[in-house]
Amino acid sequence: MNFPDLGEFRFISKLLEGVHPLKKESPSHRSWLSAGDDCAIFDGWLVTKDLSVENTHFRLDWSSPEQAVEKHIVSNVSDISSMGGRPRIALFGLCLNKSWSEETCNRIAAAVAQGFARRGITLIGGDTVAGDVGMFSTTLLGTTDGEETLLRSGAKPGDRVYVGGTLGKSDAGLWLLMNHPEESSRFQRLVDYHLAPRICEDMGVLLVKNGVRGACMDISDGLSSELNHLALSSGVSMEIDEKKLPIDSDVLEMCEYFGLSPLKFALNGGEEYELLFTGNLTKSILDEKFPNQDEIFEIGSVYDGSGVYLNKPDGGRIILNAQAWSHI
Repeated sequence: MNFPDLGEFRFISKLLEGVHPLKKESPSHRSWLSAGDDCAIFDGWLVTKDLSVENTHFRLDWSSPEQAVEKHIVSNVSDISSMGGRPRIALFGLCLNKSWSEETCNRIAAAVAQGFARRGITLIGGDTVAGDVGMFSTTLLGTTDGEETLLRSGAKPGDRVYVGGTLGKSDAGLWLLMNHPEESSRFQRLVDYHLAPRICEDMGVLLVKNGVRGACMDISDGLSSELNHLALSSGVSMEIDEKKLPIDSDVLEMCEYFGLSPLKFALNGGEEYELLFTGNLTKSILDEKFPNQDEIFEIGSVYDGSGVYLNKPDGGRIILNAQAWSHI
């Protein structure tokens, strides 16, 4: 298609370069779910939407345009994964900051196009405007391989609680950027994770494929908050063992260096995007079915009742309250 030689049309043309072909495939089964989970479901399509606002979710004095776009895409993909699905189709909205250079705008366009295409996600439309602050907005649609969908309400007494991946990385990276940017290179992996998280994007599909039928959601607002979400949605209580929390080794090193508590980063750090789920995975299942099984950690158990509790190493137990980040 030939676009008129106008700035907006040139930009849209760049966004659509190399777009992944649209597959004419409907969901394999029909189901419906209203708001309240990581995704809604209509007629079998998993649907989620996330916004990333400049100076709130990303800063271009900290990150490259490519990192900012990648972080935004991961935040959407993790929602689809947490329901046991694969991302398929995207609608993308973009507000270009009027102060961004032409190079920055072109790099963002290329990152959006490439980020969706390499995941097999077809960009089918959207909108582009300019304003005083930059913003990315994606509506992402996905499908499951079968009839099973992971929900926040799926936890049952007797389940165990797991996280995929180590904890605290993103929040530790943010703390470095805000408090000791001069030390960023010492803990570059944490900074890089905050700016552009790397997760196992197929984890939800693997869970469903291998028989997990518990509750699941991604860790976007912090582990303490997401645990309370799962417990409340499922009508159960949970007990988490502090000594089992897989605090990332670099987070531990950073906290020792600066004299900080690693538990805060592990429990309350947001933008992790790893999956939190319940089920019963034996060691044999992990060894046989999960290629990245070393990145799945059991952290607690599900019981009758309500609330979330943290079992301390000294034998005590405290209520683990939600410490969610407020977006408004």
